[in-house]
Amino acid sequence: MDLVNHLENRLLFAVPKKGRLQDRTLDLLHGSDIHFKQAHRLDIALVQNLPIALVFLPAADIPTFVGEGLVDLGITGRDQCAEHDAALSPDSQPRWEEVLDLEFGDCKLQVQVPEKSGLTSVEELVGKAVATSFTHLTKALFAKLERKSDQDSATDEGSQTATKLKTKVTYIGGSVETACALGVADGIVDLVESGETMKAAGLKAIGTVIESTAILIKSKRTSNPSLVELIASRIKGVIAAQKYVLCQYNVQRSFLATVTAITPGKRAPTITPLDTDGWVAVSSMVEKKKIATVMDELATVGAQDILVLALSNSRFL
Repeated sequence: MDLVNHLENRLLFAVPKKGRLQDRTLDLLHGSDIHFKQAHRLDIALVQNLPIALVFLPAADIPTFVGEGLVDLGITGRDQCAEHDAALSPDSQPRWEEVLDLEFGDCKLQVQVPEKSGLTSVEELVGKAVATSFTHLTKALFAKLERKSDQDSATDEGSQTATKLKTKVTYIGGSVETACALGVADGIVDLVESGETMKAAGLKAIGTVIESTAILIKSKRTSNPSLVELIASRIKGVIAAQKYVLCQYNVQRSFLATVTAITPGKRAPTITPLDTDGWVAVSSMVEKKKIATVMDELATVGAQDILVLALSNSRFL
C-alpha cells in the first residue's frame, strides 16, 4: 500500500516506537477501540475504524512533531516535553498542549553522583563534568546555579573579578549510569524509575529536576479538534476503568445507610429492591486498590453475596 497517499484527511497520532512507554501506550490504544495493524519495518499504521494514522516515533521527537503541527496528537513523557521546551528561545511559547495525564510511566529526572564522591547537593557539581541525554534541561539547571555561584563569589570577595565556574555538560544517549565509573563525568542527570539500576552502578540521588508521567499532548494547530476530543474521551474512559471495579451485593434495607457509607460510588450507588421482603441489591463503583478492605467492611456490617466485576471501559464525567 502507498501509505503517503492514504494519509490525506486522517488525523496523525504519534506514539512511541520503542522504549518504556510503548507497551502501555499500545494497550491504551487497544482499550480505546483503535484498531490497527503495523506492517513489519513500517513506522506508520492506518487505523481501520477511524480516520487516524498512527506514526511511530522516538518519544523524544514527539513534542517536536506535535509542536510543529506535523502530527495532531502524541503520547510521550512529560520529561521529553520539558526537554523540548528548554531548547526554545526565551521569547518562544510551546506550540503543544497537554490534554491528559495518562497515569503510567512514573519516573524522576534526577541528578546522581557516585556514593563515594562525598557530594551531597547539586550546587557542589557546579563547575564539574555532568553527563546526560537531557542536555537542555541540564544546561538550564546548571546555568541558574552558576549565576548564583558567581553572585555569591563576588559578594564574598567584594570584587567582580571572581573566577566564574562553568559546568561541562556532555551528551550521552544511553547507559548514562556508566559515565561516572568510566571517568566521563563527576555526576549524571538521568531518568530513574525504581532506582535499582543507579544503586547497582554505585550512584545516589542528590536532586530532582522534574517528575514525569506519560501524557497525551495535542498540537495547537490540530486539523480535527472534534476527533481529538473523541480520542481523549476514550482514553480517559479506559484509564478510569483501570482504576475502578463494580461492587455488587445484597443487604437488608435496615442496613442500607451503613453500607452505602462504605460504598458511596462515583455519584451514588444503584439500589434495586429484591423479591425478598426487606432486602435490596446494591451496585457501586469502588477504587480497585481499596476493594479488599471494602469487601471486608461490607461483610462485617451484614452485606451478603458480595461480587466484584472488572471494567473494560467507561465514560465518566
